[in-house]
Amino acid sequence: MHIPDGLLDLKTASATAGLSLSALWAALYRLRRGLPRRRIPLMGVAAAFLFAAQMLNFPVLAGTSGHLLGAALATILLGPGAAIVVMTAVLLVQSLLFADGGLLAFGANAFNMAIAAVLGGHVVYRSVARLLPGPRGLLVAAAFAAWCSTVLASLCCAAEIAWSAVAPWGLVFPAMAGVHMVIGLGEALITTLVVTAILKTRPDLLDLSVSAAPTPAPRRLAASALAVTFALLLFGIPFASSRPDGLERVAATLGFAERAAPPLVASPLADYRVPGLGSAAAATSAAGFVGTLAAFALAHLLAALLLPRPGAAREPAADA
Repeated sequence: MHIPDGLLDLKTASATAGLSLSALWAALYRLRRGLPRRRIPLMGVAAAFLFAAQMLNFPVLAGTSGHLLGAALATILLGPGAAIVVMTAVLLVQSLLFADGGLLAFGANAFNMAIAAVLGGHVVYRSVARLLPGPRGLLVAAAFAAWCSTVLASLCCAAEIAWSAVAPWGLVFPAMAGVHMVIGLGEALITTLVVTAILKTRPDLLDLSVSAAPTPAPRRLAASALAVTFALLLFGIPFASSRPDGLERVAATLGFAERAAPPLVASPLADYRVPGLGSAAAATSAAGFVGTLAAFALAHLLAALLLPRPGAAREPAADA
């Protein structure tokens, strides 16, 4: 769902950039006033896991693939403020290092996947979890929030394409919504499996009562999760689908794929491959390792910089 440069006009790119900057500033402000120190490793691991998981496309409809967005999973584990920062860090790494999403379209991509998907998923998750308390209700809430966040992000993407006069709303809306409703089922399944695993191993990371922010993981757990993420890359890359994703399929079907412009800046790892390696799987896996470390480092650095100063006023539930 990463929009390349060339599809959005100036007004759409500017408007979405302004909205994304405002939302990111608000998230950073809230975290600055109430980010617990023990949450830093979890933010880094969440960014690393989401980056790695987004490289593993799964087949859906004929000729189309999807991948985990992770916005709902991030807000379930971290709260919306931290999730916005983590998702933005992942998108920035993807755009700068891998040319996955245009620089001029970065505001739109951030708005769709790091703002709208996170906030929408957060509202759905907390609403359903309140109606259905307990572990089973939490799993239902997580699955529905994951599906809704994916569809919402796709609708925002469709609106931006239509507003830029690239494709009529009457065509791009049903096309994007239809394919991402199916992709959202995979998103819901993966999110539910991850949340189930956490419930069985570290239920303290989840907010079963939906009354406070999730308890962050210690550094040892973060290191273990990072190792699992690297294993996911190593063994998952050979099985990842090479089919175009939902936006690429819609662009080809509606005839605006050729409007995509080449990246403004040459990316060293374009197409998620490290140059010079003979094996395609090895080149992609190596690129995945680099990107995973970059996403972890960026999110971890941002979290460390956001630690409240000694003596500063704190909001105990800033991310709730």
